Amino acid sequence: MGIVFKQSFKNTITIYIAFAIGGVNALFLYTSFLKDEYYALVTFLLSAANLLMPLTAFGVQYTILKYYSAYTTKIEKDKFLSSVIVLPLLVSIPIGFVGNVFYKTISNFLSVENEIIGDYTFVIYLVAIATAYFEVFYAWTKVHMQSVYGNILKELFSRIAAMLLLFAVYFEIIAIPEFIYYLTGAYFIRAILMMLYAFKVYTPKFVFGVPVNFKEIIKYSFYIILAGSAGTILIDIDKFMIPQKKTIVLTAYYAVAVYMGSVVESPGRAMTQILQPLIAKALNENNLKEVKSLYKKSSINLLAISGLLLLLINLNISQMYLLIPEKYNSGVWVVLFMSIAKLYHMFLGANGAIISNSKYYKILLPYGIAMAVSVIVLNYYLIDIMDINGAALSTLIVIVVFNTLKLHYVYRKFGILPFTNKTGILLLSIVALYFLFCFWNFHFHPIVNILLKSSLIVLLYLILVWKLKISEEINALLNKLIKKMIR
Repeated sequence: MGIVFKQSFKNTITIYIAFAIGGVNALFLYTSFLKDEYYALVTFLLSAANLLMPLTAFGVQYTILKYYSAYTTKIEKDKFLSSVIVLPLLVSIPIGFVGNVFYKTISNFLSVENEIIGDYTFVIYLVAIATAYFEVFYAWTKVHMQSVYGNILKELFSRIAAMLLLFAVYFEIIAIPEFIYYLTGAYFIRAILMMLYAFKVYTPKFVFGVPVNFKEIIKYSFYIILAGSAGTILIDIDKFMIPQKKTIVLTAYYAVAVYMGSVVESPGRAMTQILQPLIAKALNENNLKEVKSLYKKSSINLLAISGLLLLLINLNISQMYLLIPEKYNSGVWVVLFMSIAKLYHMFLGANGAIISNSKYYKILLPYGIAMAVSVIVLNYYLIDIMDINGAALSTLIVIVVFNTLKLHYVYRKFGILPFTNKTGILLLSIVALYFLFCFWNFHFHPIVNILLKSSLIVLLYLILVWKLKISEEINALLNKLIKKMIR
């Protein structure tokens, strides 16, 4: 777990900086520099691109993670990388052709409720292509245990680009339509930088020919592309469906709340970058003992860190909403629902990586489709009843139900669970601290209130985690910090 913890720590720092910049963008710059409908438009376009991306990537990013470590010679590895790098073109080129032929029809369909969408529909395809190839080359570096640079590009680059462009809008250097076009260009620049780094990490000798297990690779990619598409629907379908049923400005309010709730999963985003190739390698070597160890350690560490983030966000939420325009404060319940959903996902640790990198990966397709259908059906009814709260509740229900099924599936096939003897104690501590702090606030400026309350929460939480010896890795880190402070 050492390499996981070291690179995860670096990735976590990057992600927290990125979330801080993204938080400034989402809570202050977008809400102040763009009109609500344009903020909602940007959110809609990026979410729609994320829905399309798994299809354009053809599942290659997952295929690289699963199969690369199984090849033992350089020529086999080179054949593999040479073949999979062109696979996304087999899907993205036909999609582009169909999209070009039926562009007006697609634009009219997407803009039935909100006409503003129609003029920017092409952005969805362009961002999807750029993001797909970024993920392909990012996976290329992850299998070589080099995840930090890619994580910086993934988490920081687009947020910094958006911040600079938002200030350019504010100072009237560019107009709002140009903001959308330049932001699209930033995704292509990011993909090119990732490609150059991937070739620096490992430059294959490009050869004609396919690896011996090419049929198996295509089969896996096909399953994963469908499973990945269905899984992505769960993440972004809310922002896609809200403008189809309600006014598009609600998407902006929803995006702010979801952003705050999604901070809870930031440690998982960091750890997964390096954890996935290690899980794939352990499974390829049939090392179930290592898989079990990574499963348990990822679960308890992610639960500990994400649990603290859930407390900090939800116990300060009323003060946070005092810092942004009042019309955005309808998302308090969205933040809570999304935080709980993300915490439960983190609680299961490497569960998804174990399934997707094992011989049982095919189960992800029916699970993914069932999740996608469930969230669409729930959204269809709950958005009408509860507006954006309904969209968040749909996501929470689907994540809890289907992640529980995946937990049971891994136990049935591998006989392992992510829980340790400290899991229950940690969960009770999180619940107890939530109810201890949720009924009061300091009565100063909101920023002062947040800082004071957060300090108390962090101090008490870390003392509990340390004294109860929840995690060996976290305790080792805290002991080092304590020794440095004593010196």
